[in-house]
Amino acid sequence: MAISLQKGQKVDLTKSNPGLTKIIVGLGWDVNKYDGGKDFDLDSSVFLLNAEGKVTNEKNFVFFNNPNSPDGSVNHTGDNRSGAGDGDDEQIKVDLAMVAGDVSKVTFTITIHEAQERNQNFGQVSNAYARVLNEASGEELIRYDLGEDFSVETAIVVGELYRHNTEWKFNAIGSGYQNGLAGLCKDFGLDV
Repeated sequence: MAISLQKGQKVDLTKSNPGLTKIIVGLGWDVNKYDGGKDFDLDSSVFLLNAEGKVTNEKNFVFFNNPNSPDGSVNHTGDNRSGAGDGDDEQIKVDLAMVAGDVSKVTFTITIHEAQERNQNFGQVSNAYARVLNEASGEELIRYDLGEDFSVETAIVVGELYRHNTEWKFNAIGSGYQNGLAGLCKDFGLDV
């Protein structure tokens, strides 16, 4: 049975699931009835961060145009441009055993592509969630429903995996940004 998290809650991942190394983080969302004349394209991205919360190498920013981290631990499985249908809209595979030693956090985000140009924001998005699955069994271990807390934001830090001693934990963050992917990149130490 999956553990359901609220914003700000942290939960152990590997300690309560001995032997777990390969997971899938599934991200999903629905676009509300929207008549702006432009497509609505949401994208997931992953930042592999050091202890200071910064990306040490631009290749540690994983997204549809850079689908694999340098250490091979994170794989973005592809861009879903419509968000149509049930289930996860985008997935990221993570091999916890392969995450480089200098990476303290693996942070998952969702952004709206060209949000400013298209006059779009997360107030037009509903049913956004993140879930963590055991890749081997497909069992859902953790689920975090983001709720409807967002209005003018164009990017969201959904959650993060982080090291705690020798174990991995998941933190449900749910923090919105008004300056999109560029703002996230800047905060995480990347020049865009």
